[in-house]
Amino acid sequence: MKNKKRESRYKRHKRIRKKVYGTSERPRFNIFKSLDHIYAQVIDDSSNITIVSASSIDKELKGKLGTGGNINAAKKIGEMVAQKALNKGIKKVVFDRGGYIYHGRVKALAEAAREAGLEF
Repeated sequence: MKNKKRESRYKRHKRIRKKVYGTSERPRFNIFKSLDHIYAQVIDDSSNITIVSASSIDKELKGKLGTGGNINAAKKIGEMVAQKALNKGIKKVVFDRGGYIYHGRVKALAEAAREAGLEF
């Protein structure tokens, strides 16, 4: 009973991953969040490589963010990963919310990435 929430998210994530697949033309934009940090990656599943990543523990943001577990940090990560992706020539991605509800930090990260230029 203790890990019911985590197990439910993992089931949703597995179900979503059956359908969501990133290619070289349109890679997968993946999100993972913990209580203290948030992570975002752009992944090419056909080649099994991570093209771009950003997180609240990166050196560029470590001192600027008070904590990585809030909406402001999620917005910064969304902008950062979108800029890195655009620099690599990636404009369109497939959004993988990782089984999380589209609310709060996940929503803030996604909207910041959209505003910075990513299309999904």
